[in-house]
Amino acid sequence: MVEKGLKGVSSLQVEAHHTAKVMGSGDMEVFATPAMVALMENAAMRAVASELPEGSSTVGASIEVSHIRPTALGDEVTATAELIETEGRKLTFRVEASDRAGVIGNGTHIRYVVDRERFLAKLR
Repeated sequence: MVEKGLKGVSSLQVEAHHTAKVMGSGDMEVFATPAMVALMENAAMRAVASELPEGSSTVGASIEVSHIRPTALGDEVTATAELIETEGRKLTFRVEASDRAGVIGNGTHIRYVVDRERFLAKLR
């Protein structure tokens, strides 16, 4: 289905709604860890999206990351994801986020390939 080595990238400029203070994960106006995690997940999703069968998508199942340095409002953050392991529907990614000063976070993210209709049917 999908091959190891696929890579994805996702970027954003840090705005007020991305801060720990607004997101509720802290009380400072710096890039929030939940925002970093979402950016990493988006990069992983993008890495494999074009290789999936028709009607399929991926969903995040777990993520283990370290947020090692703050990023200020207005700075650009770029997340990268590389598919490092596949096991059936389970996809494991190495993820990293950086700003102009260097790496701000890194870790491992697991996603699963799902059939969109069957997955959404679970909501009913």
